[in-house]
Amino acid sequence: MTPGTHVLHDEVGHRFYLPLENGGEALLQYRQEGNVLDFYHTYVPEEARTKGLAEMVVEAGFRYAQEHHLKVIPTCPYVSAAFLRKRKEFLPFVIPAKAGI
Repeated sequence: MTPGTHVLHDEVGHRFYLPLENGGEALLQYRQEGNVLDFYHTYVPEEARTKGLAEMVVEAGFRYAQEHHLKVIPTCPYVSAAFLRKRKEFLPFVIPAKAGI
């Protein structure tokens, strides 16, 4: 697999990540309680920003939630403010951040 082409899911580490050519990674970290995922942190190394990588890892997280009938709390500011404004098709999987887990 070529770095930067496929988002991976580390269930033990509770993260979706995209290996990058420089050895770094773009990632979405989450916490899970029952059927709820809290997407609390995204990170893309500075040199890899503005390439849509954050969107790729967050989309992978939402697709996972969709496939496994899970709900998402978007506590990460990128997820709640940027991603969901652009990708409204994922709004049915969202519950308010104040619900907490």
